[in-house]
Amino acid sequence: MTPARFNAFCGSLPHATYVCQWGGSHVWKIGGKVFAIGSIERDRQLHVTFKCSGLAFEILKGADGCRPAPYLASRGMLWIQRTGPGILDDGGLEDHLRESYRLVAAGLSRAKRTGLGLDVEPARQPARKRSRQT
Repeated sequence: MTPARFNAFCGSLPHATYVCQWGGSHVWKIGGKVFAIGSIERDRQLHVTFKCSGLAFEILKGADGCRPAPYLASRGMLWIQRTGPGILDDGGLEDHLRESYRLVAAGLSRAKRTGLGLDVEPARQPARKRSRQT
């Protein structure tokens, strides 16, 4: 995945915001919380870091092209870094980025989710009274 494709994909998610920080990393957030980090490393490859479920973490942490995310996973957080194509092709990586976005958005406060339009429930319709048939 190229940096341009990574940024285009993350930017396509509703309410995602971008900031360049931590020495030039492409950092994507929802509601002020990070859901994806892309950085060009010494091997000149784009390394992509994302949050995942416990099951995905267990599957990916030792898979070819993936590792527990430096700094984050060592602090007990369920974050993976894709270091190369290995087990995750670009489509698979996009699936994990979408899930990371969902997990981070779900962890936002209810007020923040509502403010972003992520937690708006449709108005409830009053229950219909059933007529009794005799």
